[in-house]
Amino acid sequence: MISCDYQSESPNQRNPWPVMATELKNLSEFSTDNLPDIRERRFGIVVAEWNSEVTEALYEGAYNTLLNYGAQPGNIIRGNVPGSFELTLASQWMARRDDIDAVIAIGCVIQGETKHNDYINHAVAQGLTNVALQTGKPVIFGVLTPNNQQQALDRAGGIHGNKGDEAAMTAIKMLGLQRQVYSKSERVKE
Repeated sequence: MISCDYQSESPNQRNPWPVMATELKNLSEFSTDNLPDIRERRFGIVVAEWNSEVTEALYEGAYNTLLNYGAQPGNIIRGNVPGSFELTLASQWMARRDDIDAVIAIGCVIQGETKHNDYINHAVAQGLTNVALQTGKPVIFGVLTPNNQQQALDRAGGIHGNKGDEAAMTAIKMLGLQRQVYSKSERVKE
């Protein structure tokens, strides 16, 4: 989070939720400078079925962003999993495919009365990081971790944009950086 300050209606009243980072930024607005050509790139998108109203909107955002920036519909492969915890293994399966260049994991874990969200969110973030490091491919964390349903909807095409858009753009930019890094390292070796 950018800020841990609490906002309230009046100076004497405390709001129990801190300001979320996306309240300061629209997730669907990003720089498109120097994007790579992705017409021949293949993407895996793994979507959690839990909180499907949110995850389907995130998927649509990611899918449409990929198409808008040059991906071919036949080069986008979708896989569904029951919940966000399963995103890690399914993302690993996708990333291990030779014909997949980047993976986008889409999920939504809403704060509840217990701490389950802390455990799930940490496990998924760590798991996706490990998959990326093991495979050397971009594996993008497109998982919302809101305090309530309304915050999720606000970030799934609502007033704060769509995290799916952001996840797709992150995948595109990481593929561009990957190509740039490897092409420069090959020149150095000569």
